[in-house]
Amino acid sequence: MADYTHVNLRRDVPDMAAMNGMEGMDARFPTRDLGLSAAAISLHRLEPGVRQPFGHRHASQEEVYVVVEGSGRVKLDEEVVELATWDAVRVPPRTWRCFEAGPGGIAFVAVGAPQMDDPHAGSEMAPGWWSD
Repeated sequence: MADYTHVNLRRDVPDMAAMNGMEGMDARFPTRDLGLSAAAISLHRLEPGVRQPFGHRHASQEEVYVVVEGSGRVKLDEEVVELATWDAVRVPPRTWRCFEAGPGGIAFVAVGAPQMDDPHAGSEMAPGWWSD
């Protein structure tokens, strides 16, 4: 029998944004639910016009974000990039990033390869990082 793990990202994985009182967004981190040992994945959804309330960056982790629904923008350090469905953006380590949904909202999947003994090691968050 094949060794695999199957979860539904919306149904089976807790919404950490809701659990932390963040409105207008979902953030689901199924890395442990999937039993991953060399990769990480997350699913994010922002309602129309919502901007993430913080920027973040990683000391050594490269990430790829794939827009699976809707459109929006991402701020990467000082540059703002427009995003549409099926766009993919690679973000290198040490680059600040923050997402904002377009008029129809946005959903994106993030994929990375963190140090699995502590997936948040070397992560930094800055509330209100992207302000107009």
